[in-house]
Amino acid sequence: MWIYLLIGVFFILIGLAVHVFRWHFLISGYNTMSKEKKTNVDIEGLGRLMGIYLYLNGGVFIMLGLLNSLGLKSALTIAILFLGISTAYLLITARKFDKNVYDNSDTYQVWKWVITLAIVFVLLFFSTRQAKVSIVEEGVRIHGLYGDTYTWESIKTVSLEDKLPTIERRTNGSAVGSNLKGHFMTTELGNVKLFVNVKKTPFIYLETDKGITIFNMEEADKTREIFREILSNKE
Repeated sequence: MWIYLLIGVFFILIGLAVHVFRWHFLISGYNTMSKEKKTNVDIEGLGRLMGIYLYLNGGVFIMLGLLNSLGLKSALTIAILFLGISTAYLLITARKFDKNVYDNSDTYQVWKWVITLAIVFVLLFFSTRQAKVSIVEEGVRIHGLYGDTYTWESIKTVSLEDKLPTIERRTNGSAVGSNLKGHFMTTELGNVKLFVNVKKTPFIYLETDKGITIFNMEEADKTREIFREILSNKE
């Protein structure tokens, strides 16, 4: 909770510095322009745009912290989407305050950054989603990023546990809030694949030919239901 509140306050303070106190040297790109080019920039309009962008995102992160303290974890997804959309809007709109002449390569660079940011925030969005698990004819299917299908023949053991192994580091995956997806190194089990919300017990441990995969669902009852279905299909 506190990290979101601190981020929100930081955004608002920077917004005040740029917009109200006119610390325009904080604006990336403008601070490196020559004096001649700076005269072609509507710095008051650009500072106001930056201020509004930072105020809004600061407010969203403060609200996220408050909602997080109430147990509404899904609000992180909304905050990430808002940050991504507002950043893309900022990059595009900021150019109207700059009267310097740019060629097509400059326009290309702006759109490249917008597209890159969009891809990053889409990945972050899906990283915050609880894993979807289906019991299909051939086995257990985990959907989405890093997902896979584990055939009944490949499953060696399955268990329901209340604790996760000690996570040392992420090797190839995402860790957004309490949601972990992808490959992680653990102390007790070595490299494992996780699809978990660490705050939602219990967890299903699935040992297969591909290694150990640990996952859970949004609700504890649904996790236990999936576990029972796996057991019944393995018998």
